[in-house]
Amino acid sequence: MHSHAIEVKGLRKKFGTQVVLDGIDLTVPSGTVFALLGPNGAGKTTLINILSTLVAPGEGSVKVAGHDVVKESDEVKRSISLTGQFAAVDEMLTATENLRMICRLTGLTAAESRRRTDELLKRFDLTSAANKRVKTYSGGMRRRLDLAISLVASCPVLFLDEPTTGLDTISRRALWEIILELKHQGMTIFLTTQYLEEADELADRIAVIAGGRVVANGTAEELKSRVGGEVLELYGDGDEVLRAVPIDGSVQDVRRTLNELAPLYPQHTRVGIRKPSLDDVFVALTAKPGLTTLSKEAMFK
Repeated sequence: MHSHAIEVKGLRKKFGTQVVLDGIDLTVPSGTVFALLGPNGAGKTTLINILSTLVAPGEGSVKVAGHDVVKESDEVKRSISLTGQFAAVDEMLTATENLRMICRLTGLTAAESRRRTDELLKRFDLTSAANKRVKTYSGGMRRRLDLAISLVASCPVLFLDEPTTGLDTISRRALWEIILELKHQGMTIFLTTQYLEEADELADRIAVIAGGRVVANGTAEELKSRVGGEVLELYGDGDEVLRAVPIDGSVQDVRRTLNELAPLYPQHTRVGIRKPSLDDVFVALTAKPGLTTLSKEAMFK
């Protein structure tokens, strides 16, 4: 196994005159979970498509599992699995039929396909629904089946492009457990996500991409330390956060910040102070110039 599952140096990619990736440098150690964060249009999916050989790079060097994605694309394809943003399963087939079909397409014999299908159905807790049509499945069940299909062939590198989009909290956490289990088995997982809690929970390292460039790269704690101090929050009647402002934690800074904010909000507005979160890091790194505060929801519109 290579010490680095993914190595990207000086990657640039244009579509027409639009520069989508503008000098990306990334290194992902083998056997780790790496999360890529960024607002819509930042270039996340384009990067995954290049890493998985679906799109050719413009300039730079890109290696996956030690193989060049251009010169050794066949070797790269044999080393990776890819799960996109939407479940790529046949709704009219059962989970068993979907899995056996993919097993046969990857070259397994009929007997091997049956064994591998049974293994994956059990692993992803789908045995009880194995013979039901996928169109009757919940979103979480479909995502588990989609992930099972991507693991029919045992590959060292797995790409997950926003794997939990649209799932409820319980289904999302169930997938998190599966992802961590795969990591513990030695697989390298490269995921993009819009859920900052997801990156905080799963990733060994996180990169934040904005405007086609990596604007931060490190552990969750390293990124949080970039915000520094604490965060002062103002709460509305329904406990919603009306405003979040980084402060240095001193009495003077708290007083100054409250004096500035007091005229803008009702007198009954409540105040709280907390440690920085990954949300704060993301907003600080990707907010457009001139915007002092911005909700993460706004960033993804």
